[in-house]
Amino acid sequence: MSELSEYPVLLYYKYVPIALPERFAAEQRGLCGTLELKGRILIAEEGINGTVVGKRDSIVRYMEVMQEDPRFADMEFKISEGALDTFPKLSIKVRPEIVTLGADIPLKADLDNHLSPAEWKAKIEGDPDIVLVDVRNRYESQAGMFEGALPCEIENFRELPEYLPQLEALKDKTVLMYCTGGIRCEKASALFRSQGFEKVFQLHGGIVNYHKHFGNEHWLGECFVFDKRMTVRVDHALNPIGKCAHSGRTTSRFVNCLHDLCHRLFLLAPETQQEDPETILCPECRQAGITSATADYKGSPARSLRG
Repeated sequence: MSELSEYPVLLYYKYVPIALPERFAAEQRGLCGTLELKGRILIAEEGINGTVVGKRDSIVRYMEVMQEDPRFADMEFKISEGALDTFPKLSIKVRPEIVTLGADIPLKADLDNHLSPAEWKAKIEGDPDIVLVDVRNRYESQAGMFEGALPCEIENFRELPEYLPQLEALKDKTVLMYCTGGIRCEKASALFRSQGFEKVFQLHGGIVNYHKHFGNEHWLGECFVFDKRMTVRVDHALNPIGKCAHSGRTTSRFVNCLHDLCHRLFLLAPETQQEDPETILCPECRQAGITSATADYKGSPARSLRG
């Protein structure tokens, strides 16, 4: 795999029964520790969801070891370019779900309604009845999305069940949903179908897989990722859409609101922050009258006064 960068980032998941998740997590800690990998891995009885970074040879060996296990022999790995500090450490946790939806009813991941990137593109270009639904979080859609897509106004995936009634008018439409790598769609698709959405399809492998085949065709902006990089992009024919929340300048730079009780992710252009340091607070906190002098954060005057 000579085409791999010096520090590849590996994105992968699979819904597959894992009988003893705690034991498997311990095995993963040992494997990743030996290979000096960093990143985040979630393990549950329903499967595995991981993103790791490491040296090229270590990443290759990790894929080999995983695919030697019959449960993961056909698991797909999505590879992108990273760096030594893409993740600060290794975190492996056992959770009830490998992506937290928290629906009130048991949902088994949908595996029978995937569209390949080519099929997805053909649907977009040839079916006037489709509606593209972005099931990622609000801020992810602000960085980039498919042309004409309907973003879900949610801060976290677990808010989707409560948000779904707002999409009631789409029940008679053909819904094409997408996310970063595919894992959220398999649960979201099951949720939609359980609530009466009959014509639901999902993009196989998500945005990352689509970009690999068709670049920026029908895509606007960059793709948000949950690591130090914050976004990844295809440079050819890039059409940036990210706008600074304060100034409207074009940017793909995400920051967390200075006020720890908020900590909201938002887009902030470096020039805007340089012109007005108070813009490190999100618009909502500034509108509420919070300033850097009254905000609660490590080392802040407000926190010092509380002792």
